[in-house]
Amino acid sequence: QVHLVESGGGLVQAGDSLRLSCTVSGGTFSSYAMGWFRQAQGKEREFVAAIRWSGVSLYANSVKGRFTVSRDNAKNTILLAMNSLKPEDTALYYCAAKRGADLRMTALEYDYWGQGTQVTVSS
Repeated sequence: QVHLVESGGGLVQAGDSLRLSCTVSGGTFSSYAMGWFRQAQGKEREFVAAIRWSGVSLYANSVKGRFTVSRDNAKNTILLAMNSLKPEDTALYYCAAKRGADLRMTALEYDYWGQGTQVTVSS
């Protein structure tokens, strides 16, 4: 059984920074491409960023230049450093794992999900 647990969310002001963390247990971490998604109230879940075992990453245009995804393979953990946060970044942020190395932006292509961590950015 693969479990993903996110942490690091909170309430911040516009322009502030936050760092989200996701720890994976069970399965083989090195075999997964990892992703971050978010879902704002009343909206569909959307792609934020993804990263391969090798460190190759992919970002949504809305966060490019502000967010950085990284992974610590020794700790089975991925991080999402979020800078220059905007009110429109407010959402429940999910960590996801996908079998195989290919990076994907579609939620349906991910196999395992965490419960999410709330990020709220006030103006």
